[in-house]
Amino acid sequence: MMKHFVYILTDCNRKCLHVGLTDDLLATIAFYKEHSRLFFDTASQISRLVYFEEFKSEEMSMKRFNILRLFTRSQKERLIRSVNKDWIDLSLGLDLENVLLGHAAPLKPTRPIYLS
Repeated sequence: MMKHFVYILTDCNRKCLHVGLTDDLLATIAFYKEHSRLFFDTASQISRLVYFEEFKSEEMSMKRFNILRLFTRSQKERLIRSVNKDWIDLSLGLDLENVLLGHAAPLKPTRPIYLS
């Protein structure tokens, strides 16, 4: 069964908040880190994963994505702080978890499915 993720990325200054949807969170994060200026201007290097939700169905993830992308900045900040008070980069923990579980595979950057 394929997993689907809704995520929020930010830059190192927390200026820009980007909501996205993917079926491969680690590969998508790797893509943003490798191409940090592709979708945004040079001042906003979006590459820090600060929030994500996992879904078992594409339909549910799409519904949640459509809700989150309409959130105001304040609502997104409250959501992030509710689970990640210090806005740490959660992708570091995800990658480490894969290494510890022996699931580590070379990350191939892929384009995100949806952008907002």
